[in-house]
Amino acid sequence: MVYLDGNSLTLEEVIRVACEGEAVELSPEGKEQIVASRKIVDGILEEEKPVYGVSTGFGDFSKVFIKKEERSKLQRNLILSHATGVGTPLDQEVVRAAMVLRANSLAKGYSGIRLDTVNLLLELLNQKITPVIPCKGSVGASGDLAPLSHMVLVMLGEGEAYVDGKRMSGREALEAKGLSPVVLSGKEGLALINGTQIMTAVGCIAWKEAVNLMKAADIAAALSLEGLKGTRAAFDRRISLVRPYPGQLATTENILKLTEDSAIIASHKHCHKVQDAYSLRCVPQVHGASKEALAQATRTLHIEINAVTDNPLIMPDTGEAISGGNFHGQPIALVMDYLKLAIAELGNISERRTNRLLDMHLSDLPAFLTAFPGVDSGLMITQYVAASLVSENKVLVHPASADSIPTSANQEDHVSMGTIAARQVREILDNVLNVLAIEVMAAAQGIDFLKPLQPGKGTGAAHKAVRAILPHLEKDRFLSPEIKAIHDFIASGKLVKMVETETGSLKV
Repeated sequence: MVYLDGNSLTLEEVIRVACEGEAVELSPEGKEQIVASRKIVDGILEEEKPVYGVSTGFGDFSKVFIKKEERSKLQRNLILSHATGVGTPLDQEVVRAAMVLRANSLAKGYSGIRLDTVNLLLELLNQKITPVIPCKGSVGASGDLAPLSHMVLVMLGEGEAYVDGKRMSGREALEAKGLSPVVLSGKEGLALINGTQIMTAVGCIAWKEAVNLMKAADIAAALSLEGLKGTRAAFDRRISLVRPYPGQLATTENILKLTEDSAIIASHKHCHKVQDAYSLRCVPQVHGASKEALAQATRTLHIEINAVTDNPLIMPDTGEAISGGNFHGQPIALVMDYLKLAIAELGNISERRTNRLLDMHLSDLPAFLTAFPGVDSGLMITQYVAASLVSENKVLVHPASADSIPTSANQEDHVSMGTIAARQVREILDNVLNVLAIEVMAAAQGIDFLKPLQPGKGTGAAHKAVRAILPHLEKDRFLSPEIKAIHDFIASGKLVKMVETETGSLKV
């Protein structure tokens, strides 16, 4: 069980709820904070003074005063009118992450929502009712208005949701689990949708995937180091200690651990080569810099998942309702753009290692890793695919946060595009998973040609794991399903898990 108080949620807990279905409940402190905040809003509702989103319209309609008898209708209309998303639905794990993040923000006690309304949101989460949320339509300021509105639709008995793998109307979803729709009161609709929870939810899932990817990239690099008969000299700890970035040190330790006791590397310890190409020699510096970007994203996400990002904020100490800009997604937008570039660079350097493995002039291995060059093409075209993917990533890494476009009649005249940036992280990440899959296939094939010499403890475990899925490429065969098989193996975390069984935990 994960307990929400608005202050202590961790990324690991978000992942457990979103991906593993762990149940969620408000802590006693969270309940008290929600109730206290709601009392303040109830007082404001009795007063005849304009308070944004409580007794006024929204956006450019903030100049319009709303009468008492129309304020519940105002909140319902807000959800109906703002649920305008387009595109394919977000992954259900992303939606579940957004739901727990929204509930946690509300539990902090600055939003003025009723306890029963938050409890219904948590009932949806615990009963596995997952709203259908189109992936596109947020500009990342004023919160993720459109996508979060689709989440709230289901609470009203509107929209659509997935229940037990079946897509159905929001009303049918509630009825299937014995729940009743909520009638929103003053401030509640705004409290539910004015926040950064979609971009942050996508970021949390991307974080989980990136942690696995960073470790897998080190495994792929170590396999290539073996296949290309590279040296461990560039991974001397003293090199990293005089440039002590934690990410560089972590990568150095990982490669040394992965290649420990390698007969392949020992066999050419005194060869004529002075140094390796950058794609091998600079792995600590390149992979390490990507780990630094992940560390920055981690710090930002830890703050955001325990932040209040709606507007206006209800101040519990004074009872004031203060309009501000915590809904602006710039902090998430910037780190997601940073993470995009960091992940894309793992693909760039991986593709270069694959190219070296396939080029007989650079590798001392058979051309394109086939024993029958000419008749067979071997892994030749896999490098084309990797090149295509890294080139595509070079388009996707353009910073979404560099763009802004005014909305709501120029009342909202600067926006973050953070949700776009977060979605692009996962798109780039999937491309890099395929690039790494190709490198792992090529490196395993290269290591085969070095028999009877054996790779190190970690690289040996990785090689064995790959060969349990794919046999050695004796002659040309249909490779697309094999790339997918390794992609899925890496994405699932199984490659990292199997290697860590031999080496102990790899560092990120």
